Amino acid sequence: MDADSVSFAADLAALAWQVELGADEAIAEEPVDRFEVRAAAPAARAAPAAQPVAPAVRTAVVERGSVEIAAGCGDLASLRAAIGAFEGCSLKQGARNLVFADGDPRARVMVIGEAPGREEDREGLPFVGRSGQLLDRMLAAIGLSRRAEDPRAGAYITNVLPWRPPQNRDPSGDEAAKMLPFLFRHIELARPEFLLLLGSPAARAVLSAEFGVTRLRGKWHEWRGVPAIATFHPAALLRDPGKKREVWADLVMLKARMGG
Repeated sequence: MDADSVSFAADLAALAWQVELGADEAIAEEPVDRFEVRAAAPAARAAPAAQPVAPAVRTAVVERGSVEIAAGCGDLASLRAAIGAFEGCSLKQGARNLVFADGDPRARVMVIGEAPGREEDREGLPFVGRSGQLLDRMLAAIGLSRRAEDPRAGAYITNVLPWRPPQNRDPSGDEAAKMLPFLFRHIELARPEFLLLLGSPAARAVLSAEFGVTRLRGKWHEWRGVPAIATFHPAALLRDPGKKREVWADLVMLKARMGG
């Protein structure tokens, strides 16, 4: 094997390794030398800044602003527009589309996940990839559908975050905190009878819980008087099908509470 072939094989292996880690799409048109950026960073930080604002103060200002903005939204259309114009969450800068909701907002059940993935970011709709297909089957098993004409059999689906985190990582606590006022206003405007919370980030955010879905599932909770049940995210079922029995038990609890 000549030197060119060896170099090509090494480059191909490095590319495959990056894809395996989740770096499966290019955002910038030009390559960026991250080592050069890191080397230059200390010099940039050494430059004096005029009246720096402490991170805690910045976060408090952003959160207070999002509370006021969300409270001023009188319907779902204005809420969607307000989220689209909000600049307080850096995830917006790397996302292709705002992912607001899907399904019938009149539905009795509102489903809340963590954040959009790659397919959701492309289409601007929540739960449209493999996890979404599995979610549709889960809902169908208890007589619900995001495409149902009757709101009594409908499902309204959204996420804690409306923008995709890089490489589909879990949302950080700070990111969720900035967007929670919008999510809470979303629930208030949709007025569901029940909440179905998918995954630990969604369950912790909505229920203000310190622990994850493994301890939260299997029992009823409340959000401002709305009955809520938490269960594993469909993505967790794709990784570990053994959790399907527990999820089915949670869905049966929801169906029974709905009177089905």
